[in-house]
Amino acid sequence: MPDTLPTTAPGAPAASSEQAYAHPVAAFFLMFFKAAAVFIYIFCGWFGTDFVINFCVITFLLVCDFWTVKNVSGRLMVGLRWWNEVSESGGSDWKFESLEEGQRAVNKKDSFVFWTLLYATPAVWCVLGLVAILKLNIDYLLLVIIAVLLSAANLMGYIKCSKAAQSQIKGKFNSLFASGLKAYMFGRS
Repeated sequence: MPDTLPTTAPGAPAASSEQAYAHPVAAFFLMFFKAAAVFIYIFCGWFGTDFVINFCVITFLLVCDFWTVKNVSGRLMVGLRWWNEVSESGGSDWKFESLEEGQRAVNKKDSFVFWTLLYATPAVWCVLGLVAILKLNIDYLLLVIIAVLLSAANLMGYIKCSKAAQSQIKGKFNSLFASGLKAYMFGRS
């Protein structure tokens, strides 16, 4: 008799890491804050509240989305993290962090959802901004500008972080290749 029980029912296909999200809670909150902010922005007129309450609620959701994407979802779902520090000279220094090769494989579903939402969010807010301009709804345009700035900052940060991680991997590969080639060529007697 085997020591462990089967994890799937007899005849059912075995679950692979590609069939499920590796971090479903992070994926949920990645989608929730974005969708809630857009939903409330679009339908806030139906709730009968004034502009100040709508502005505060939507801004709170946008800030929660920014923080969640920047500090939680990116690290868990794609293995990347970024932040910006002000140097002593007053300049802006971008800092990037990525998983080392072999630490953890990035789930393809998680990665797809993360990057799709990261690229789609600024575009959705730009369309909503265009609608606000066409309707001459200038006070709500301020919310759209805040949303575009926060989502574009995350997008730019993660694009830079991804490029830095790729160049780091290329650098390690080239270093290993060069040392292996050197050992092969000069290591023979």
